[in-house]
Amino acid sequence: MATSVFVSAPRPATHPLRVFTRVCWLLLGVVFIFSGLVKLNDPVGTALKFEEYFDVFSRDLPVLSGLFKSLASSSRLLSILLSAAEVILGTAVLLRWHLRPVLWVLLALLTFFGFLTFYSAAFNKVTDCGCFGDFIKLTPWTSFGKDLFLLGLWAVVFFNQRFLRRTFAKGTLGLMMMTFAAAIAIGIGVRALGHLPYFDFLPYKVGNNIGQLMKASAPLRYKYIMEKNGQTQDFTTYPDSTWTFKQMVALNPEAGPKITDFRVWNDAGDYTQELLQGNKLVLIVQNTDKTDRDRFVLINQLFAGAQKSRRGITPLIITSSSPQEFDVFRHNANFAVPYYYADATVLKSMIRSNPGFIILKDGVVKAKYHYHDIPTIGKVEEKL
Repeated sequence: MATSVFVSAPRPATHPLRVFTRVCWLLLGVVFIFSGLVKLNDPVGTALKFEEYFDVFSRDLPVLSGLFKSLASSSRLLSILLSAAEVILGTAVLLRWHLRPVLWVLLALLTFFGFLTFYSAAFNKVTDCGCFGDFIKLTPWTSFGKDLFLLGLWAVVFFNQRFLRRTFAKGTLGLMMMTFAAAIAIGIGVRALGHLPYFDFLPYKVGNNIGQLMKASAPLRYKYIMEKNGQTQDFTTYPDSTWTFKQMVALNPEAGPKITDFRVWNDAGDYTQELLQGNKLVLIVQNTDKTDRDRFVLINQLFAGAQKSRRGITPLIITSSSPQEFDVFRHNANFAVPYYYADATVLKSMIRSNPGFIILKDGVVKAKYHYHDIPTIGKVEEKL
């Protein structure tokens, strides 16, 4: 009896371009989702970056200055909507939901962002694009390179869609999934806007010692770039006078101070070092014109509790407003505690709330509170 032998046909080799396309597709979606989530983590910081761009364009394009100023007034809404759009589009790419039209929208965004980063780099307008919030700082040219990289990923995916025919979300299910992604993204941003960032990447985050971060972690080392007879040479020690100085560059910049612009003062003089000693309950008032005034009663109750506390808590206010503006403001609010001044940019970095509380113990940030989350004196004492 004859025996039949069945030999299975070899499976066709996977097209190399198929694998490459799918890797680019995955990277494109993931980067957009990550970028959007990082910005939604701190929508106030994203809004500040938008305001910086709008200010630049209002000065460079005076004809459209009115438009840019109106956009600046809506910067927080724009920060949530545009950041959420990145998450939504990235999710749509990964689900391959209406992939072709989604890719066209992505191209418009990438072209727009590419223009912004190139403009910033070429004309030295905005030194940090804020592409990944404060989590990853990128120089202008690095940001532009990142946009070119994403455009490259987009091109690979767009021109090889035949390898991405399977859709993971169709019809009603797809619409439900995209609606859910949109709700989650917007909800994350709104929650962070009404409280504080989920993750704080700034130097004044809880646990950091402000005084220590104002010092170098190790002695800084430098090299001197000098020129003589048309030739450039680097030196680790300063050469003789026959060389012409061009530039001094730090060899270990990571050892430098992480906080370089923190200073607090009043009419009597500098208060910085005293602020970094003992237990301090600090109310940050960045700008009296934009300060939420609905919590004045609770703030005064907390001040009164701190003054009576046995933990030796000193309540005080730090503001970037002018003395005249703040004097009117504190009388309206009935704030009867000492007040000091600091740079507006520093206060915006310290806390994303106006007003907002910071609890300090010998210069260490023990807690931060949005004005929607004003604590009781008992909770403050627990942190100290």
